[in-house]
Amino acid sequence: MTFLTHLPFKPVLAAATCAATVLTGGCAGLGGGGGPRDTAYVARDVETLYASAKDKLDRGNAPLAAALFDETERQHPYSPWARRAQLMSAFSYYVARDYNKSIQSAQRFLSIHPGNKDAPYAYYLIALSYYEQISDVTRDQKITEQARTALREVERRFPNTEYAADARLKLDLVADHLAGKEMEIGRYYARSGRWLAAQIRYQNVVDNFQTTSHAPEALYRLTESSLALGVPTEAVKYAAVLGANYPGNEWYERAYDMIQKHAPGASAS
Repeated sequence: MTFLTHLPFKPVLAAATCAATVLTGGCAGLGGGGGPRDTAYVARDVETLYASAKDKLDRGNAPLAAALFDETERQHPYSPWARRAQLMSAFSYYVARDYNKSIQSAQRFLSIHPGNKDAPYAYYLIALSYYEQISDVTRDQKITEQARTALREVERRFPNTEYAADARLKLDLVADHLAGKEMEIGRYYARSGRWLAAQIRYQNVVDNFQTTSHAPEALYRLTESSLALGVPTEAVKYAAVLGANYPGNEWYERAYDMIQKHAPGASAS
C-alpha cells in the first residue's frame, strides 16, 4: 500500500486497512475522477464506498479520500467498515496536511472506540498532527506545547510501543524548540537592558531544558546577565557550572574571557 510510506511505521495501519487489501481488485474499476460527484450523496454499498476512498488515497488524492471515508461512515454508521473509515479519514487528512481535521477525526474515533486495538495509532496521529504544525521560534509556541502534551500522552499510555519510541525522539526536538523560544525572548530582553527578565528566561532553560543544545548558551547568558546586574559572584558560579559540564565549549571560553575581563577577583563562594 503506497500510502503507508507517509508514516514512520509501516505496520501502523495494518489493522485499520486489512479489508482494503481484499478490495484492491475492485478499486481499479472505480477510476480516477475527483469532482463533486465523487462525494455527492448517492447511496452506495459500504464496500464500494470504502474501496473508492482507498483508491483515491492510493492515487494521491488525500483530500477526496478523506471525504469519501467520511461518507462511508455517514452512509453506513453501524457497519464494521465505519470504524475503519474513521481512522482512515484521520490518516487521509494528515496526508493532506489538514491537521486540524486529522486531529478531530482521530479524537472522534477515540471517543467512540476508546479501547480499540487501533487506539494507540489514533493517539499517535493526534500527536503527529500537532508536531507537524510547530512553527519557528519567533512565533507563539502554543502548538509546540500541544505537541509536547500529545507526545507525552502517547509515551504514557503506550510506553512499550514503537509509537512511544518515536514520541520520545520527537519530545527531544520539541524541548529543543521550546528552549530556543526561551532563549530568543531572553536575548530580546537583554538587548533592551531588561536583565532580570532575561535572566528568568535563561534560568528556565537551565532548569527545565538542560539536555537541549541551548543549555551552554543559557549558562553563558546567565553569566553575562549576572555581571550586568552587579552580582559577579553569581556570574562566576554560572561560568564554573558551564566549564564543568561543557569543557572546551565555545560558550565556556567566552564566559571565561568575560569573567577575566570584568570580574577577575570574584569568587563563587
